[in-house]
Amino acid sequence: MENTRFMKRAIELSKESMQLGGGPFGAVIVKDGKIIGEGMNRVVPLNDPTAHAEVVAIREACHKLATFDLSGAVVFASCEPCPMCLSAIWWARIEKIYFCNTREDAAAAGFDDAAIYQELSRDLTERKLPIEQLRCEDACNTFATWLSSADKTAY
Repeated sequence: MENTRFMKRAIELSKESMQLGGGPFGAVIVKDGKIIGEGMNRVVPLNDPTAHAEVVAIREACHKLATFDLSGAVVFASCEPCPMCLSAIWWARIEKIYFCNTREDAAAAGFDDAAIYQELSRDLTERKLPIEQLRCEDACNTFATWLSSADKTAY
């Protein structure tokens, strides 16, 4: 089965990541039956908290295809995507996610995203990380300019 082959590659990347100082996460992006992007966790080696396997794979696929829109693609991830990766997958317009390990498995291994999932469900005023809106007319004006621009690229 083709899905098994792609998932095996994601798992291989997760193992390789650990050998290179990263966390145990790997991901591949597939479109039309071909791998168009691969990623492994590079957070520690790159000192980049956004360098999760799925994000690295999305960056590679978008670069390779010269587009920010990965419609028609699917992702195979060695673990259920965290909230950041899930958001990136949504923004990339990827159509389906396959994963092996769950967020509970990740928590048991010391990667606990549960706090982030809980925070996202809370009202802004109840969050642990303080978040406050500052109204600024200039910021509002930038959206108005965007909306009236004829040569923008919508995404």
